[in-house]
Amino acid sequence: MTISGVIDTPKAAAVNTTSGTGSATSASGTKNANDIGADQDKFMKLLVTQLKNQDPLNPMDNAAMTSQLAQLSTVTGINKVNATLESLRTDQASAQSLTATNLIGKGVLVAGKGVELSSSTDSAGKTTSSSVFGIDLASAAESVTILIQDKTGATVRTMNMKATDVGTYPITWDGTTDAKTAAPDGAYTFTVKAVSAGKTLTDSTPLQLAAVASVSTGSGGVKLNTSLGQFAMSEVKEVL
Repeated sequence: MTISGVIDTPKAAAVNTTSGTGSATSASGTKNANDIGADQDKFMKLLVTQLKNQDPLNPMDNAAMTSQLAQLSTVTGINKVNATLESLRTDQASAQSLTATNLIGKGVLVAGKGVELSSSTDSAGKTTSSSVFGIDLASAAESVTILIQDKTGATVRTMNMKATDVGTYPITWDGTTDAKTAAPDGAYTFTVKAVSAGKTLTDSTPLQLAAVASVSTGSGGVKLNTSLGQFAMSEVKEVL
């Protein structure tokens, strides 16, 4: 069961990205290749020195020589795998940055209990109120109760959902209270209580709406700069 609505989000601000990704990737690849070559040179120097200084009466046998060459091959292979993984990591970071820029100007649901009620007037002069938030259920629930509260902690609106499956649900509140009056614009909070088989579920998460203004990239990865602060891509539960 989903209660959905339409929201207006602010347009995009500047995107802060780190330039020179291609150069960094090329430099990383060259460095890894140089490291592999250096390891091989060191190993060969040690092996040649060992052969030069071995006891003529007790020379290294073929099995020992083969074992050492096999070790060189193993180390070289591991270094190549590491270089490949580093290249894939860099490519993934670039792809994630590109994906994140598509979220600029959109609304996203992230963990939080805030609800922002605001009103708007259409061309006919009719004023309507709207707010969007959500819930994330990790387990199916027989019933879900949502309590919207004002700044004093008083409940102004109660919402109920029945037979709800696992998933993320965006919810729209039109500002109507339980007393059938219009709640004033402003900040509210809400709580979620999900019940199944007579037991309260502890894995339900309240979600609040954040407007994405820009994207930042850096050593900490890709971050979304929103009206509620910075969030990682993994923290976004749904894009509206």
